Amino acid sequence: MNEAAPEVAAQQVCLGPVRVLMGAEGGRYPDGNSLLVEGERETLVVDPGLGLIARVGTLPPVDRVLNSHCHEDHIAGNHLFPDVPWHLHALDLPGITSLDAMLAIYGLDEPIETAFRELLVSRFHYTPRDDARALHEGDEFDLGGVTLRVIHTPGHTRGHCCFAISWIDGGTPRRLLYLGDIDLASFGPYYGDAWSNLEDFERSIERVREIEADWYVTSHHIGILDERARYLERLERYQAKIGDRERRLLEFLREPHTLDEIAAHRFVYRKEDSVFFAEPVERRSMSQHIDRLLAAGDLRALDGDRYIAG
Repeated sequence: MNEAAPEVAAQQVCLGPVRVLMGAEGGRYPDGNSLLVEGERETLVVDPGLGLIARVGTLPPVDRVLNSHCHEDHIAGNHLFPDVPWHLHALDLPGITSLDAMLAIYGLDEPIETAFRELLVSRFHYTPRDDARALHEGDEFDLGGVTLRVIHTPGHTRGHCCFAISWIDGGTPRRLLYLGDIDLASFGPYYGDAWSNLEDFERSIERVREIEADWYVTSHHIGILDERARYLERLERYQAKIGDRERRLLEFLREPHTLDEIAAHRFVYRKEDSVFFAEPVERRSMSQHIDRLLAAGDLRALDGDRYIAG
């Protein structure tokens, strides 16, 4: 079992025709792990992050860029490849066309939106592209001896995708599953944006649970797993964070509270986490839990926009 540790930051791990370009601190945000996939006819880069900027001049020519989704840390290196096609799922494609469209993915209010707008440009090198190409479920790229297939796994964003990469090694079929931001981190699933959806995320987790591969690669933290049992264990712990948040919410709502009070209590981030956009993420995340708990009869809405368990 190979679980990439922070010491491999700024290094690369070669898995057949796939190079996992490890980001700083094990791909910890704002950095991330990128893939370089080299076939006999084409080479593509997946999710070029901030770490690729330091690698300019060391990479082979790239024929296309694939983004698992349109979030700042996954497109931060796109600008390094202005002369090749960029590909994102059709549902996330609007985010790459303009900065305003990109900000709509997050759904932030002022003054947070203005601060984040500046960050997208100054730190993440946001570069609009009006001719980016749409990915769809089941699309395949034949690179020459290497095939990449698109698996639409929404929830984190509307268009989030995983990529299944396959090839033959000495007569033996090999397969690598790139999970993007189904990143198996102890933080748990992130579904706190305007374009996020909790129930879609849960369905996507169930879908990737069924996919068998020789290697599972995440864009952050975990990096590379090469044992299916370990992968399934990590995925179980990752998914369990959703239920844990819901249980803690019900416990908190033994007494009535408003959504403002719920967001201030923090069920996604820790109170000590210094995250300037934590409040809207908490509100959007917990609103989705509230909606389904109301539908299930586990919560009741009271006067004054308050909620109580039972």
